[in-house]
Amino acid sequence: MKASDVRTMTQDELTDELAKLKKEQFNLRFQRATGQLENTARVRQVRRDIARIKTIARQKSATAKA
Repeated sequence: MKASDVRTMTQDELTDELAKLKKEQFNLRFQRATGQLENTARVRQVRRDIARIKTIARQKSATAKA
């Protein structure tokens, strides 16, 4: 997911996407623990997407307050 895509989302869309990614991260952790994880790079990708969404959501809320 690109930052430019995330910046076009509304606050509600960001919240929904964040919840979806956190659920996926939870499932990936279980897959890794049980040895069923095939795409190990996806764990890192999801973690970075979560951070990207949190960062942009915080920036948007800061500009809305100002």
